[in-house]
Amino acid sequence: MSGRLLAMFGFDGVPLALRNMLANKRRLARSTGGIVFAIVLMLMEFGFRDAFLDSSLQLIRHIDAEIVLVSSTKYRTGRKDAFSRRQLYQANAVAGVASVRPIYGDVTVWKNPQDQKVFPINVYGFDPDASPWLWPDVNARRDALRQPDTVLFDAHARHFLGRADEGITTEVGRRSVKVVGTFTLGPDFLADGTLLMSDRTFLKMFAGHQLGPDELADIEFGAIKVRAGADPGLVQADLRKVLPSSVVPLTKAELLALETDFQRRTSSVGPIFDLGAVIGFVVGMLISYQILYTDLSDQLPQYATLKAIGFDNAYLVRSVLEQAALYAFAGLLPAWLMASVLYYLVGEITLLPMHLTLSLLGISAALTLPMCLLSGLAAVRRVLNADPAEVF
Repeated sequence: MSGRLLAMFGFDGVPLALRNMLANKRRLARSTGGIVFAIVLMLMEFGFRDAFLDSSLQLIRHIDAEIVLVSSTKYRTGRKDAFSRRQLYQANAVAGVASVRPIYGDVTVWKNPQDQKVFPINVYGFDPDASPWLWPDVNARRDALRQPDTVLFDAHARHFLGRADEGITTEVGRRSVKVVGTFTLGPDFLADGTLLMSDRTFLKMFAGHQLGPDELADIEFGAIKVRAGADPGLVQADLRKVLPSSVVPLTKAELLALETDFQRRTSSVGPIFDLGAVIGFVVGMLISYQILYTDLSDQLPQYATLKAIGFDNAYLVRSVLEQAALYAFAGLLPAWLMASVLYYLVGEITLLPMHLTLSLLGISAALTLPMCLLSGLAAVRRVLNADPAEVF
């Protein structure tokens, strides 16, 4: 009976929700624009969160090692928490270890070569004869780094650190240095840029005093390469047996997980973006509710007519939810296109790794549909409470 009545009103073969949505093109553009805004808001929050996490992991990803030694109290990469280099000799004696290479770390001031202003910058030192890095540009400049007071500059550092092409001379920690090349790392939310230098230059600048013949400077990381055919898990277990409790051998995956866990749960920045995504979802629900409520108010006479001629509430609820779902699908593609443009612009401005991945597209779709459906359930009361006698 309901199907025949629907056919009488010209809705046969085309859902009522689709007809309602397409009936007014101006209203459709306005409503879809609101949904697009809500989706883009959520995508930007997720994008900032992922860029924050990804940027904090870049240094670890460029360490050439299967196992990394760190201090047992270290909870994030950029925090200085050194341990004795003597532990590397203990680690090197473990069966299955091919090599152990130290990485020194500190924070100092960098003088912009153009405007002479100084800014904090991360510094890492290493032995050029045994590079612990995966950067081809760094390994290609090892001969140049053997010269005293030479550095490699992060070409993706923030713009206010200045331009430091090969051959430029400036100051690091109040000492004159020469830039002999660049590499690509990029800033994160806590560091604006990074310098790499030889261990000799590093110790001359940051050791604090002349080291004695039996004195070793503390290091930040110990990059361990495992022999071919050796099981990294077994090597790690043997390292735990011989090393003191103050030093922890972590696989590269475990170190990445440690950093990710800190940024997600402990740091103030990670939870802020998660909260922002929740707020974006709530704001999207409110926007969707206002859109659907306004649409239903405009179409109230039509719904009242359907109630008067015998359509039950289940049919009306289904039609409203279908309309809400159609708005969700209509807003996805424009939102994705707009977000891709914003990701590119924000990435160029902030130098953060903003990537609109397939997983983010899937998350946005998975959130948009229930966002609109929940709004539809809240707005459908406008139709269910409508009295045909009062409407007409």
